[in-house]
Amino acid sequence: MKQPTPAIVAQSAVRRLPRLYLLLLCAAYVLPGFWGRSPWKSQDMEAFGYMLQLAQPGLGESTSWLKPTLLGSPDSQLALLPYWLGAFFVRLAPEGFEDLFARLPFIVMLMTTLAATWYAVYALTRHPAAQPVAFAFGGEAKPADYARALADGGLLALLACLGLAQLSHETTPALSQLCFAALLFFGLSTLTRHRLQSALAITTGMLGLTLSGAPSLALCLGVGGSLICAAAHPAPTQRRLSMLDLGLLALVCLLCITTAGALDLWRWRVVPHRLVDIHALAKLIAWFTWPAWPLALWSLWRWRGQLSKGWRYPHLGLPLWFVGVTIGATWLTGLSDRALLTSLPAIATLAAFALPTLKRSLGALIDWFTLLFFSICALTIWVVWFAMQTGTPGAPARNVARLAPEFVPEFSIVSFALALLATLSWGALVKWRTGKMPAAIWKSLVLPAAGAVLCWLLLTTLWLPLLNYARGYEPLVEKITAITGPATCLQYAGISKAQGTALKHHAQVHLMPMQTPQADCPWLIVDKVNASLLSEKIKRLGWEEATAIKRPTDKNETLLIFRSVTPLTAALEQPVN
Repeated sequence: MKQPTPAIVAQSAVRRLPRLYLLLLCAAYVLPGFWGRSPWKSQDMEAFGYMLQLAQPGLGESTSWLKPTLLGSPDSQLALLPYWLGAFFVRLAPEGFEDLFARLPFIVMLMTTLAATWYAVYALTRHPAAQPVAFAFGGEAKPADYARALADGGLLALLACLGLAQLSHETTPALSQLCFAALLFFGLSTLTRHRLQSALAITTGMLGLTLSGAPSLALCLGVGGSLICAAAHPAPTQRRLSMLDLGLLALVCLLCITTAGALDLWRWRVVPHRLVDIHALAKLIAWFTWPAWPLALWSLWRWRGQLSKGWRYPHLGLPLWFVGVTIGATWLTGLSDRALLTSLPAIATLAAFALPTLKRSLGALIDWFTLLFFSICALTIWVVWFAMQTGTPGAPARNVARLAPEFVPEFSIVSFALALLATLSWGALVKWRTGKMPAAIWKSLVLPAAGAVLCWLLLTTLWLPLLNYARGYEPLVEKITAITGPATCLQYAGISKAQGTALKHHAQVHLMPMQTPQADCPWLIVDKVNASLLSEKIKRLGWEEATAIKRPTDKNETLLIFRSVTPLTAALEQPVN
């Protein structure tokens, strides 16, 4: 028996969102955050360190492309593909542009995520059970137009998610996993319509997830999603085709298992939890997936007639499976927001299916809340920026001086122009949205998506110097080089991988594990956190503390600089042959 659909949509409500505006919105979201910033603390910097080590082994210890190491330690995330891609582009980079070139493949990954989500929602909406109610005298939305309108809404819902902004602009395996999970989601969504395209997307997604450090996630999502898609077609002919698909899936799974085994990518990192941690998980989901999750819950409620047999309806069963698996992975891996990142395309898909069922009053509530929230956020960003530049108003200026001591504000005409243009565009969009615009089912997500893009763009233009100062390592490295001078080699002990990468990248030095002082490597860098454990060895090797350098925006991060107890003047004055 066919379950009822709650979608009652007229053709007039599925007007197309202008492609140019949608593309500009995506570009305004993707490019800021990748362009013009330094690597940030700490996983962003650490991942860049692996890429730098693979591309330029002369700056440190030699390493294997199959088992990359940094400061002598292997990668705990077991991610190879993102490091390979970044290292390849670092090799192509001119001197001084290594960090920028390392981000190029990650820009493509984020763009691929957005495109895959759009096409996945479009494909799922074309399923007969997802179509709106047919009117007695015609006039209901045409299938293609209805699918396109919901796909626009799904993409807007993804852009609006608060948790997507920072993590999707870092050069870390988290973005790689998001990209390939979205590709897998797209491939499964089109499994019964475009088989060759679907097979390529599924294979790429599962292998990409495996090589990005998530082989278990790849197998769970791929196998479970394929079974849901196969169960959605009870006809005998479709079952035979589904068996062929499952046979190809078995080969892909075997390839993933073999690859993970050969490269030693299998790790079980299950973190035990208490029941009270459910509250922490709920809080993480609530802010990380906002505002998509309320719409997703509303969608499940309104489509509950089909939900009891969700495995028969891929537009509900497939995104629910992806959300369930990724939330389970988040729970089992220590409530990591990076694991939750891969759930966003599926949650945005569920949010899209709420759009044809929203009442006008609820849509108006979303609009007004979004308008107030993002307008206040944008105004706050502008006020703090003005205070940094002029010292007025005094309270924000004092807060910046307290949180980022010694920070010197910079004025960039390009950044100012982009921020001003984005703010004026927001004003025009608000005027258009609150005016007498024609009905469109995606209209309730225009302001949330545009507001999220606006605030992210303002942060990465007006506040970019402050963010680089607060989250980057360059100020710390500058303080160190002021003491050590233009050294070409530094010894280290007990420092983090991110700190080591910062020294390699910003100071352009060779790092050597701690040993006795040498004429060509006369300085030792030690993290204060580990200094007490290494104190006896440090003294025994002949080092004495010279000074301590604190990170300006984090007093808990302090690096100790040691020099030789015995002066190395004579050795340094020896002529070089």
